[in-house]
Amino acid sequence: MNDNTRRGLMIKFRATPEEYALIQRKAELAGITSLSAYLRKMAIDGYVIKLELPELREMISLLRRSSNNLNQIARRVNSTGRVYTEDMADIMNQQRELWQCAKAILKKLASIA
Repeated sequence: MNDNTRRGLMIKFRATPEEYALIQRKAELAGITSLSAYLRKMAIDGYVIKLELPELREMISLLRRSSNNLNQIARRVNSTGRVYTEDMADIMNQQRELWQCAKAILKKLASIA
């Protein structure tokens, strides 16, 4: 019984020339000479990682707030010529929060590998 008889169903998909070349290269790097065998192996045994990182959304929000606060502080310093202690404390707290978020994200990503 040949492969075409044993595997009667055909699955097709379209790819750009660049995608096709990349697929071929990955098959070669995996040591698989048959593109069909490589694609079948990846479809059955490969995996897709879907990252759910609410920490990243939180970090982006913190970055926005921090940027807005820095702009307000810069305008105030430019108009008054003074730097206020409270402003510096706010910046330091925001930086601490950002670093905590970054560490949480890195820890979560490290656990995936």
